[in-house]
Amino acid sequence: QVQLVESGGGLVQAGGSLRLSCTCSGCIFSIFDMGWYRQAPGKQRELVAVITRGGSTNYADSVEGRFTISRDNAKNTVYLQMNSLKPEDTDVYYCNADLKIRGGANYWGKGTLVTVSS
Repeated sequence: QVQLVESGGGLVQAGGSLRLSCTCSGCIFSIFDMGWYRQAPGKQRELVAVITRGGSTNYADSVEGRFTISRDNAKNTVYLQMNSLKPEDTDVYYCNADLKIRGGANYWGKGTLVTVSS
């Protein structure tokens, strides 16, 4: 059974940094595209960043240049380094694992809260 567990959220002042981690258990991590999404209450979940199984990355315009997504296949872990945080980055951040081959599959973590104070 595939499980995604996020960690690293918390409270930080504007301008600060946090690093989120998401570890996948029960999966062949290297064949998944991994992504970070975020969602505020009453709003739709939005893509923050994605890293494909080949290592290509893509970012939302709102975080480009401030956030960096990376993966360590040996540790079954994807990271989101968040710098120059702004109050509008406050959200619950969710890890996503997307398999586009072998019939496809999609999994979500339970989320980790990031709060940026002004």
